[in-house]
Amino acid sequence: MAFVNNIYNTNFLEYASYVIKDRAIPHVEDGLKPVQRRILHTLFEVDDGKFHKVANIVGQCMKYHPHGDASIGDALVALSNKNLFIDQQGNFGNIFTGDPASAVRYIECRLSPLAREALFNPEITEFTDSYDGRNREPVTLPSKLPVLLSLGAEGIAVGMSTKILPHNLIELMEAQVAFLKGKPFTVFPDFPTGGFADISEYNDGNGKVLLRARLDTSDPKRIVIRELPYGSTTESIINSIEAATRKGKLKVAGISDFTAENVEIEIRLARGVHTQDTVDALYAFTDCESSASVNLMVIKEEKPVVMTVTQVIQHNSERLVEILKAELKLEEAKLKDRLHAKTLEQIFIENRIYKKIEEEKTAEGVVKAVFSGLEKFQNQIKREVTKEDVDTLLRIPIRRISLYDINRAKKEMKEITDRLREIKQALATIIEHTIAFLEKIIEKYSSLHPRRTELISFKKIDVREAAQRNLKLRYDKDTGYLGHEVNGNVLLDVSQYDRVLVIRKNGTYSVIDVPEKLFVDKGMLYCNFVDKDLVFSVIYRDDSTKFPYIKRFKIEQFILNKGYSIAPENCTLLRLTTDSEAVVTIEYKPKPRLKQLEESFSVKDFLIKGVKAGGVRLANKEMKSLKMG
Repeated sequence: MAFVNNIYNTNFLEYASYVIKDRAIPHVEDGLKPVQRRILHTLFEVDDGKFHKVANIVGQCMKYHPHGDASIGDALVALSNKNLFIDQQGNFGNIFTGDPASAVRYIECRLSPLAREALFNPEITEFTDSYDGRNREPVTLPSKLPVLLSLGAEGIAVGMSTKILPHNLIELMEAQVAFLKGKPFTVFPDFPTGGFADISEYNDGNGKVLLRARLDTSDPKRIVIRELPYGSTTESIINSIEAATRKGKLKVAGISDFTAENVEIEIRLARGVHTQDTVDALYAFTDCESSASVNLMVIKEEKPVVMTVTQVIQHNSERLVEILKAELKLEEAKLKDRLHAKTLEQIFIENRIYKKIEEEKTAEGVVKAVFSGLEKFQNQIKREVTKEDVDTLLRIPIRRISLYDINRAKKEMKEITDRLREIKQALATIIEHTIAFLEKIIEKYSSLHPRRTELISFKKIDVREAAQRNLKLRYDKDTGYLGHEVNGNVLLDVSQYDRVLVIRKNGTYSVIDVPEKLFVDKGMLYCNFVDKDLVFSVIYRDDSTKFPYIKRFKIEQFILNKGYSIAPENCTLLRLTTDSEAVVTIEYKPKPRLKQLEESFSVKDFLIKGVKAGGVRLANKEMKSLKMG
């Protein structure tokens, strides 16, 4: 048994780790899930500026991704519809209507110019073996963009999940610039479907966001939905409106969907219903308003970590500095190699060192002659001359020597030297260099990425307030039934979202949802909406002593559908009133030496207590009857 338990424990941990790291949770370094990274890497490998069949890209990507072609195709379409890193040609579906993309054999894609410019550099990319060991794939891409927050992500792993909302790419880079300059910054979500968002509870990426559709209410008899809340489609919106209409929450004459490139859902209102009376109900009872809870979980240093938006921007900015520094050093090393080779070539040709090898009869002698000829120019050569350098010089063809242009060579060497000087300056001021890089990208692409979602503050609509009170709550005193499907006296106009307080003649009370038909009591004393400020006054009698008591209270706390008692046990409830000006007159049972047989009390003279508190004894006399006026 212990052996079996160990197998289960080991296999479960390996499975959980794999799902978390290699399937569901994006990496903070490049903001991508493994399938997205493999798709972009495949597109980079085959990139020639032309469109490629998506089916071909899916096939190529399968050598990196071991989970089948369907998952790759779906991920590619979803990534393409972000309109950031993949150019598309053909029907990639519609994010507004929810229509799916055409089959992968019919649609085409390629890397966008932004992706080519800012996502790839194989020379500074760390690679690892693919799942079958036949290929090499990137661990993370050296992305110079805040990909994680610009794309957003959603994934469910073993025991954890992530939901990251998309943000505006330009605003994110502006936040990076602010961070690098030491200035404060804030960024908030921006959705491709537009609409409104209330980010008052966003909590830096780990709270929630309220979302609303943009409604055109200029016509008093119709409402047009122009933009959608994130996560909804025109189909889901229309279905929710139709469902609300069937349940009597809305009065709609008809719905037409004219959505194409832009959202346009026309809602025609019923006769006698106007736009301003319907807006709150649309937000309360349909998908025109929704909320999104967010949890910014990422893979960082090979572990799942919950971060904030601010921390991610700081991390991405610091990583960008390191990537640009690595690229500058790589370019510097290449230029120094090139300058070294150009210097050796110049000395070799201009000083006719090649002439010294004419008298040599062995390969060793030829090499030694070149080394000897270069020695006197060591002050011009910045590094040690190697055997490989000499072999390179000896492979220069005669034609190139005869056509050697001294001025052109000097110009090239000067350009290299000038560029090396620029690189040295950039490395010395790497933060300023990073800021300049970001500002260049912002200027180049800002017109392509405007903010689409308007940030406003709005209060979530209470469905009880928005519901139309078009039901009649009735009570049949002969049967004791209460509800909007009961035949009897009408008590209230209600909606199905209302709650009512019911007080029975036995002294019990409860707060209930408006029922269709519910037995409450043949002697119901009170039924109305819950009002926590309303003061009740009750007169009850102790069954053992027959003494009268009064109690004043408010019903401020309750559990729905739970029964409570107003009067103590072994007591009989006599009267209940909400009139604070009421006067109670009590007649006492005649007894020897009892002179006063009647006494009046003003209700307002007694203190208001809690509903669980005991009442105040009005007299130490046995009660016969009472009147209230």
